[in-house]
Amino acid sequence: MDAQGRWPPAELVLDARARLGEGPLWDERRRVVVWVDILAPAVHAFRPGDGSDTVIPVAQAVGAVALREQEGLLLALEDGFWLRDDGGRMLRLAPVEADDRSIRMNDGRVDPAGRFYCGTMAYDERPGAASLYRLEPDGRTSRVLTGATISNGIDWSPDGRTCWYIDTPTRGVDAFDYDRETGALRHRRRVITIPDGAGWPDGLTVDAEGCVWVAFWGGWCVRRYTPDGAFDREIRLPVAQVTSCTFGGDGLDELYVTTAWNGLSDADRAAQPLAGGLFRARPGARGLPARRFGG
Repeated sequence: MDAQGRWPPAELVLDARARLGEGPLWDERRRVVVWVDILAPAVHAFRPGDGSDTVIPVAQAVGAVALREQEGLLLALEDGFWLRDDGGRMLRLAPVEADDRSIRMNDGRVDPAGRFYCGTMAYDERPGAASLYRLEPDGRTSRVLTGATISNGIDWSPDGRTCWYIDTPTRGVDAFDYDRETGALRHRRRVITIPDGAGWPDGLTVDAEGCVWVAFWGGWCVRRYTPDGAFDREIRLPVAQVTSCTFGGDGLDELYVTTAWNGLSDADRAAQPLAGGLFRARPGARGLPARRFGG
């Protein structure tokens, strides 16, 4: 923060030109940022140490990725949950709405017990078509929330008692009481309300102090809110479609931010040549280690 109380803007670390970058996670074992380009579709692994980016094409739209306790990754593809091992072999673990190609998987994250929660959305974004699913390590799935429109960012408080969740068109961030033993989400309430003109809440991450960092689609920024919903600080970006964020680096003090060019006009793309890039900020906070599926 400078003398005027402003936080430095995020810097470009990878000119990926992703159509719809999303879902970054820090893999501390490999020291890479794992993220997806939903509509490419592809999974990326960016290594800050040397600036390299490994691209793994996949056959379907990939809404989210999770790290595993074992080797490889868990992928939320259009038709359900898949495992990918380090040799590139793919195994479908559980179908999700596989008979409805108008629906795809969207954002997701692993909970404190090693389960994976991931939402859906309709390609045409029709209201009420989305759900939130829970995947158990043994492959069992259950629908835990219905009637959403764009099921988006989700994460848990450091003490594991609160789940934070975004359904983008509602223009807010909700909290649930979370039961680690059963995975149940209860007592939904609105904690953060986004004013008109500020952009649309997209992905989120929770830091070590329990504050919530929200990426804003159409808002040119990531904002931090305290657990009681008070606005705390803002990180600006040079692109409008800001999609998600995660803490990474050896000290978990670097904020990595995904962006997109999807939805921009030709004129807007020309004015935002870095849209779809991967950005990094040092926001004066630390994150939590990424939880792994199957833990």
